[in-house]
Amino acid sequence: MRLREQRRRHLGRSRFYRVPFALLGFTVVLVGIAMLVLPGPGLLVMAAGLAMLALEFSWAERVLERTLDRMTQTGTRVRRLGRLEKAVSVLAGLAALGALIAAALYLDIPFLPF
Repeated sequence: MRLREQRRRHLGRSRFYRVPFALLGFTVVLVGIAMLVLPGPGLLVMAAGLAMLALEFSWAERVLERTLDRMTQTGTRVRRLGRLEKAVSVLAGLAALGALIAAALYLDIPFLPF
């Protein structure tokens, strides 16, 4: 109900506000998608972008609902993991981070601070 009320107010704004707002929403979603493979809270960022887009587009509201359901399922699955599985996940994440840093050093990527 609250989203519909916010959408009604949003649609009453000028196009000079709505177009950049929608572009920003798409940008946030793309950053969230990138974070699915890069370090960061990808699903959370995608949900924020989809919430922005849901004010403009009804399809985004449906995708947002599916994303929120997926986030809930993932949270439930993570809470059910045992100690060993959590430790392996942390080690895999650290290994991926180490590989990223090693690749950055090997390829001499200039934007890293070392």
